[in-house]
Formats: sequence, C-alpha cells, structure tokens
Amino acid sequence: MSAAAPARDAAPRVPTDAELVRRSRTDPEAFAVLFDRYAAMLYRYVSRRLGPGPAEDVVGETFLVAFGRRARYDLARDDARPWLFGIATRLVARHHRDEAARYRALHRLPAAAEAVPEDAVDDALTAHAARPALAAALEDLPRRDRDVLLLIAWADLSYAEAAQALGIAVGTVRSRLNRARRKVRAALGGTDPTKEV
Repeated sequence: MSAAAPARDAAPRVPTDAELVRRSRTDPEAFAVLFDRYAAMLYRYVSRRLGPGPAEDVVGETFLVAFGRRARYDLARDDARPWLFGIATRLVARHHRDEAARYRALHRLPAAAEAVPEDAVDDALTAHAARPALAAALEDLPRRDRDVLLLIAWADLSYAEAAQALGIAVGTVRSRLNRARRKVRAALGGTDPTKEV
C-alpha cells in the first residue's frame, strides 16, 4: 500500500503580517503585501477624518514610516493593523487643523428632509440627518478621546488593538471611549451611533 498523496487542492498558507515584516527586512518587496492588505482600510479611516484629498498622502506616509520602522516591529504580533493604524492616527494628529475644518464643514451641511415613508425607516437618511451634530460632537472631543472612538468605530479595532495602536493601556481605552461616547450621546440628544460597534 502506498503512502497517502498530499492534498492537491490545499490552499497555500497565507503569511502573517509579522512574517511579511520579518521577510521584508531582507526582501523589501515583501512589504508590498501589507500595503495591498491594508491600504484601502487605512484610506477609509483617514478619509473619514481628513477627507479624500489628504487621505492618500497620509496613507502613503503611513506606509513609508512603517517601512522605515520595520526593523523595530514586534514580530510576536501577527496582526500589523494596530501598528499601522497607530502610525496613521499620529499622522492625522499633524493635520488637526484639516480635521477640525472638515468637522466644521460637515456641521454646516443641511440636514436631510425629515419625510420618511410610514412603513419604513431609512437608516441612511437618519444617519445623514445626524451628520452635522455628529461632526460638531467629534470636533468638540479632545483629540485623545476622538482617536480612541474613531479607531474603534471607523477602523473596527478591538479595545486591545486600539490600546496597542495608541501605546496606552486597555483600561485607558475603555475610559476614553466611555467619556467620548457619553459626550457624543449628549450632543446627539441621547442616541449613541457607536453602540453597534
């Protein structure tokens, strides 16, 4: 009886982010895979904070910074998202005037019409109507609270990942998030758009 043949349809193993960073230290082209994995995700996060124009530059700069610091990356961390979002968040902070101007502009946008069909509530319409108040609430938050809120709400990071991205304790993430949610909820008349996060 012959030995069992290896499975032909087995999918190739996808390297972890840490493996790609390690490999990129001797083969810089390997870092491009991280760009392919996360550039769109980072772009969505940054463009919501700064707008589409500066987002491309910030995302590009995020990967340049990450590439330059790849020798110091903690290879025990398989997921590079918190590291990349941490870099992007610090770069967004450099654009704080742009971010504040974006929130002021969103605050000035007219609210959508209140007419909603009786048999259905359009979530998109409700979200659009709340946009000016949400923008004003985000603008009024201290940057450190806003960073935590948006990393969790827009970047979809866990508490531990947000803590890693910002270099703070998980307990600090929880307290900043609680404070930010409380302020946003008050600004929106008692509703919390981040509760589903």
